Amino acid sequence: MKDKMTFHVTGITEDMKTTVKAKQHEIIIDEPPVLGGKDGGPDPLSYLLASLAGCENIIANMVAQEMNFDLQSMNIDVKGRLDPRGMRGEAGAQVFFEKVWFKASVVTSEPPERIAELKEKTDARCPVMTMMKAAGIELETEWVKG
Repeated sequence: MKDKMTFHVTGITEDMKTTVKAKQHEIIIDEPPVLGGKDGGPDPLSYLLASLAGCENIIANMVAQEMNFDLQSMNIDVKGRLDPRGMRGEAGAQVFFEKVWFKASVVTSEPPERIAELKEKTDARCPVMTMMKAAGIELETEWVKG
């Protein structure tokens, strides 16, 4: 199908650090010294949470246009809980996030019912959110008027 999009990144590594190119952008991924890195950039899981924040914002703006919704801005707070035993290869430990908390404080003149509608439509269309749901990650999401 010609409407499908392909995303592509390349990376070069140096110990724990990965320098990734995405189009004309460069992303540095690293770990803190306690995990063997040099703290040259955020860790991969923080980037995953950042991807959720960015994706929800982009989709919310698209949906807001369709709904004629007054979306002025959002303050987003995302946290994830992980059992590090999974990364160490210990049996029985989940390797990915057990739970992710997402809170958006929506700056708008819209009433709470419309914010709830925007949230529902955004969550259903955000590729990162739906990927986390499909992975079975427990998600606690809250959108409030901010």
